[in-house]
Amino acid sequence: MLNPSYPIKTPRLLLRPFTMDDLDELYSFHSRPDVARYVYWDARTRDETRAALEKKIGYAVLSDDNDTLNMAVELRETGTLIGDISLFWRSREHRQGEIGFVFHPAYHGRGFATEASQELLRLAFADLDLHRVYGRCDNRNTASSRVMERLGMRREAHLVENEVFKGEWSDEVIYAMLRREWTPQA
Repeated sequence: MLNPSYPIKTPRLLLRPFTMDDLDELYSFHSRPDVARYVYWDARTRDETRAALEKKIGYAVLSDDNDTLNMAVELRETGTLIGDISLFWRSREHRQGEIGFVFHPAYHGRGFATEASQELLRLAFADLDLHRVYGRCDNRNTASSRVMERLGMRREAHLVENEVFKGEWSDEVIYAMLRREWTPQA
């Protein structure tokens, strides 16, 4: 079981459970087609964002297989919500997890996704004692690939036209890291 002590602080960020007060800021980027381009949902209406947020609020603890830990990422300096990160517990038996992240484009290119995701890896390896953590993305999503590479994850697979994604054949790449490959951040 993983029940983090919130908020989790990094040098520039706070990671915390979502609340209904996050609706406006979450909607500001979940509603954007460019943000939804490489995720399994389309740009969300305000009502769709509210429904998604209601689910996210319940994802603050990992108890068993297929549970999701979903956290809001906010700037420590301003309190602005800039991202949405997830740790999925894929298998208790095989000690496997998956990470995911979505950030407001206004905050891309500053290392925030990497900084927040380093905490996901810490939770996965140090607190949950997972053996392997992976991340998946559309091969065209070079920004997400770069984040996983900066985290030290290795590219394990390139699945060619493995699914029809938003009406077209899409390639998927998979990055992973084993616990023994993980280096805790100072």
